[in-house]
Amino acid sequence: MTGATGFIGFHVARFLRSKGIGVRALVRPGGDTSALRAVGVEISPGDVRDYLSIEKALRGCSVVYHLAADYRLWVPEPDTMYDINVRGTKNIMSAAMAAGLDKVIYTSTVGALATSQYGRPADEDTPVNLSDMTGHYKKSKFLAEKEVYGFIEKGLPVVIVSPATPVGSMDTKPTPTGKIIVDFLNGRMPAYLDTGLNFVDVEDVACGHWLAYLHGRIGEKYILGNSNMSLGDFLALLAAIAGKRPPAVRLPYFPVLFAAYINELISRVTKKPPLIPLSGVRMARKYMYFDSSKAVRELKLPQSPIDGALRKAVAWFGDNGYLLEGKIAL
Repeated sequence: MTGATGFIGFHVARFLRSKGIGVRALVRPGGDTSALRAVGVEISPGDVRDYLSIEKALRGCSVVYHLAADYRLWVPEPDTMYDINVRGTKNIMSAAMAAGLDKVIYTSTVGALATSQYGRPADEDTPVNLSDMTGHYKKSKFLAEKEVYGFIEKGLPVVIVSPATPVGSMDTKPTPTGKIIVDFLNGRMPAYLDTGLNFVDVEDVACGHWLAYLHGRIGEKYILGNSNMSLGDFLALLAAIAGKRPPAVRLPYFPVLFAAYINELISRVTKKPPLIPLSGVRMARKYMYFDSSKAVRELKLPQSPIDGALRKAVAWFGDNGYLLEGKIAL
């Protein structure tokens, strides 16, 4: 596995171990591996940009789960993101082909897919181009997918999975979605810019990776998602779970976009992440609703209720010191 120290990656590693599957994780030196070691994951030091370390990690393996990615909405040095997401993916695919592996599960993102069109959720086959990608993260993941398809044409047995917006425990960084949860619970979100997202329990996403290995068709892509919800409805559900009031003010798009541009200019000087990421605001203009019926039909992807995933997230953030008021009674 790559990316095992990340939010989705840890859950995939833990799920595979729960099935009695041996897991070796390629982890950059200095990465926190305590949670992985606790569930019995073998650690192989390396980096997706270092081909020799990948070759070493692959010895004796039959399957690769490639989840490693640089996921940030604000990127002061875009070249690093492209180096990890695009060239790193090419390195993994090259090494997997040379090793003659049985299967490769490549973790993409719904961010590399088309957005909702005419009020209808997009699916795996909705047409999309590089010019439709907003921000360096989406662009880099779109280009990485192109690399993967090139290896599929050469005969590499790859199945692509595209997780939607995962929610749950162990969001240590936290992810942008986890930060929304933490900020709301800490009273730092009096208003919101409405958008639409497809939310999914991160444990379902982990299971979906394994199901893609078992049942996924080579060369096919599967959206690992569940519920399409507006951000307003998501925050209302979170408020009900945590016993708080949801934000009552929905901000108009263009004033927030202007503020994001100002924040971006300040960040270029201070080198600190902006409070309002410009890429995030641009993404919010279009609803990212998706149809995950293909994964449900072909992979038997679980569809656990989102309120359960949110409860696990709230409890975990409370138990691990992210919330100003400490634990929240659920």
